[in-house]
Amino acid sequence: MTKQKDVAVELKSKVYDKVNSCIQCGYCLPACPTYKSMETESASPRGRINLVKMAAEGKIDITEDLKKPIDLCLGCRACEVACPVDVPYGSILEDAKEMIKKKEDENKKKPDMKDWLLNSFFTNSKFLRLSSNLFYLYQETGLQKMTRKVKLPEKILGNIGKMEKALPNMPSHKYRIKKGQLYKAKTPDTKLTVSLFLGCINDSLLYKINYYSLELLRLAGCDVYIPKNQGCCGALHAHQGYMDTAKQLASDNVNAFKAHDVQYIVTNAGGCGAILKEYDHFLVDKTDADSKSKVETFTSKIKDIAEVLYELDTLTFLKNINKVVTYQPSCHLKNVQKVDEIPEKLIMGIPGVNYVELPDKDSCCASGGVYNVVNYEESMKILSDKFQGVNYVQPDIIVTSNPGCLLQMSHGVNEFSNSKQTQSIHLVELLAEACNLEI
Repeated sequence: MTKQKDVAVELKSKVYDKVNSCIQCGYCLPACPTYKSMETESASPRGRINLVKMAAEGKIDITEDLKKPIDLCLGCRACEVACPVDVPYGSILEDAKEMIKKKEDENKKKPDMKDWLLNSFFTNSKFLRLSSNLFYLYQETGLQKMTRKVKLPEKILGNIGKMEKALPNMPSHKYRIKKGQLYKAKTPDTKLTVSLFLGCINDSLLYKINYYSLELLRLAGCDVYIPKNQGCCGALHAHQGYMDTAKQLASDNVNAFKAHDVQYIVTNAGGCGAILKEYDHFLVDKTDADSKSKVETFTSKIKDIAEVLYELDTLTFLKNINKVVTYQPSCHLKNVQKVDEIPEKLIMGIPGVNYVELPDKDSCCASGGVYNVVNYEESMKILSDKFQGVNYVQPDIIVTSNPGCLLQMSHGVNEFSNSKQTQSIHLVELLAEACNLEI
């Protein structure tokens, strides 16, 4: 049996029952951003499922025929919400990516840059901290302003360099949360005891979001544990087919958080929360009752910070935000975690806010983890359409609930907005301002 057939057989064992549950009805088509953008069947969930089925049957080549359509999928999972028969598209997508990677690895002589980034960089807190320190110096020394004036990032890095302008200013590292700490509630009595998941990007680059998340939880009446050995959630790895690494990261996080008896494990990134909530889908050993119980206990505690703050309803707003505000939902927060209207309700509860709903708000912004880096042109087509709605609303602030969405919408302001004064910020940043929390 050839290696191609070996991979096809393994793919079939993983996905065949799942792909055959698709009845090819087409309800997913209007919900799919890449189908609307590319207008081809292979860019639709239905079309991709059919291609995965053909690859599993050995009728098409996994890398030559399946890889491109799968890579062009955003993984937003809006199709799952639209599906009348609950086809597990997210699981099919990750299985396909894992087999594509396995097939590519057979022909790879040595690890490439992508392997290093996913297996060594995002999994290594020392590398992340060093990068954070270097970027902070890049901003503080004025070097960033100089390079932007001559458009050096774009000249060196091309499209990736264009997105450098979307990166926010980093505050002092004293606002970076220390792991292994317990932070007590700032209220007379404790309402909840929770843990806070810091992630990798938020912990190294957007740690202002983590800081505000922690302070808002404490103001709301939470004692907050920060487990010491927590790390990257593994979402980037799972979405790129690096399932062995994703499983190891998942196992490490489950073990890191089990030491603390808390009601909730709080997240502030839609993508992180989604995979944390689904660790049991790929981590549970069905033959080990203790392992199953441990993982399922972990996943049952995952809550987005918007859910926790809305449930407690104890924040005191001290400042009016007299601005036009709109909200771009995180696909994984809405479609996977099923957190829909709560962020908007929190926004509308802030004094002075003029909330205007974004037209076609539920469509993906096309950040998609690293999608906007590896598929820049396709990502920009979708983002450009998204900003037709933004320009109609003319907001002062675009609120997001995921770091990738935040950076993507900031890039959209730079590229497509009628007003370059529009801000793209995380929900916790807006709530923190209203609570008079400042850095």
